[in-house]
Amino acid sequence: MPANNAIPTAAIFGCAGPALNDEERRFFARVQPLGFILFARNVESPDQVRGLVAALRDSVGRADAPVLIDQEGGRVQRLKPPHWRKAPAGAPFAALAARDLDLAREALHLNYRLIGRELAELGIDVDCAPVLDVPLSGAHDVIGDRAFGHTPELVAALGRAVCDGLLDEGVLPVIKHIPGHGRAMVDSHLALPVVEASRAELGATDFPPFRALAGAGWAMTAHVVYKAIDAAAPATTSAKVIGEVIRGAIGFDGVLVSDDLSMKALGGSFEERTKGALDAGCDVVLHCNGEMAEMEAVARTARPLAEIARERLVRAAAMKRVRPPFDVAAAAERVEALLA
Repeated sequence: MPANNAIPTAAIFGCAGPALNDEERRFFARVQPLGFILFARNVESPDQVRGLVAALRDSVGRADAPVLIDQEGGRVQRLKPPHWRKAPAGAPFAALAARDLDLAREALHLNYRLIGRELAELGIDVDCAPVLDVPLSGAHDVIGDRAFGHTPELVAALGRAVCDGLLDEGVLPVIKHIPGHGRAMVDSHLALPVVEASRAELGATDFPPFRALAGAGWAMTAHVVYKAIDAAAPATTSAKVIGEVIRGAIGFDGVLVSDDLSMKALGGSFEERTKGALDAGCDVVLHCNGEMAEMEAVARTARPLAEIARERLVRAAAMKRVRPPFDVAAAAERVEALLA
């Protein structure tokens, strides 16, 4: 289908299963979301995923509609064996970095080239990684072993290797969860975390990895309240956090996507959540679970993608690199050997 010249809606949606149903096709054609996100419920086999990705793009008439996935490795991995490699979580790379930072960077770069190659072969072009959160001792383990260390310097260094590996395979990374989820004492999927740290503490520990990688094309917000900045709203719906911190102190000027609107950290109706995130400064809202009634509510409130957001998307897409030759088997062996 030829490219659709209509301005997309500032939303990314999931779908219910491994194939689109007629209701979903009609909904996506009418609403014209910017793009889509896949979860384990959407994944059966390589050919099936390729077919679903093509059908999603066909439903909006845009061959370049972004298709996202959370493929970090470890416990956050939608593509799994036997069809796809079981990739490690962040912690083993942090352990290697404690011995040799250069080897850890090499291992991570190769690991994420392998992930990027798998995604690119399926038509998936955005990976919701790396996690740049710096976990605080005693915090909830929702970040835990997903993190690349316990210092901002190490997290930034290893996060950059992740971004480079994905970009080498033509896949865009999404740095998350900006401006930092590492202090959260509860899981934002289930409740709203409230962080008591001072702005100075946040600026010394939580923000630096995001500042170091502020040139990334995409970032995902944290559903976290930072009392020192805005005690009334989580980052996702806080104009102050987005304006003063994410766009200001951190300096991120890429595509800012909300974390999933269906997470229990957010209150209010889906119309209110959507309006809150877009009014606060998110470029795009993300809704993941494929529930049609919820998606309809998001779509009623979401607006056409702003011109500045369209410019950010173009800049991000230009970061993709031409995929150079790559020995997949040798790279997988090298990663295993380095982590052994």
